[in-house]
Amino acid sequence: MTSLFKYLLPALLGIAVLVGWQIAVRVAQVPVYLLPAPSDIWTAFTSDFVSLMASLWATLSVTLAAFALAVLIGVSLAILFSQSRMVENALYPYAVVLQVTPVVAIAPLILIWVGYDRIELALILIAFLVAFFPILSNTTLGLKSADHNLIDLFRLYGASRWQILRRLQLPSALPYLLGAMKIAGGLALIGAVVAEFVAGSGTATGLAWRIVEAGNRLEIARLFACLGLLAALGIAIFAALSALEYALLHKWHESALKKQN
Repeated sequence: MTSLFKYLLPALLGIAVLVGWQIAVRVAQVPVYLLPAPSDIWTAFTSDFVSLMASLWATLSVTLAAFALAVLIGVSLAILFSQSRMVENALYPYAVVLQVTPVVAIAPLILIWVGYDRIELALILIAFLVAFFPILSNTTLGLKSADHNLIDLFRLYGASRWQILRRLQLPSALPYLLGAMKIAGGLALIGAVVAEFVAGSGTATGLAWRIVEAGNRLEIARLFACLGLLAALGIAIFAALSALEYALLHKWHESALKKQN
């Protein structure tokens, strides 16, 4: 019952907000080009369903590719950092520089260097820069958080560095990595949208460009439909990564065990 109430309460609140929104807009006779009612947004969504789904897939494909690249490179560099303090000291400051530099400032350079004839690759690289740092920093922290007494015990029994990494450090870092992935998944989507905005008409298939196009034409109901799809996509990514986290941790890690009690 408690679990059902946990999901029912936000759903009821959302329905109440939509009903209040619909009534307020109709009573106040707000023009559609200023604030459309939920029914207008639904009409715009259903009338342009095929085109919007194609745009959703275009944005999703860039997001997933950037996220996968961020996980691959972030985890690889984190392992390298955990094995060599010299490499970490040399490279980590540059990772911080990429993190704190606004991606909007870097994006035009990436588009020029990669070329508009390979626009999808440029979009993936821009979204990757946004999602990369949480994976690197959290995984590095997780690898360093392995119990030093257990590391000494492994060494006492003659374990190699690879065995210590595989059997102790990586399992210890897994909760950190999964937490970072939930953050990076949303950031990859944000990066993909920012990249499409910066690239402009060269990305006429993505949801971000549909938003720009709808805004220029004052098709505000269609703009809200695109925003709703982006929000739903972000929620779906977070839910999928949360399910992955539960599947990998619920049998042994304290954070997941507490959720069951």
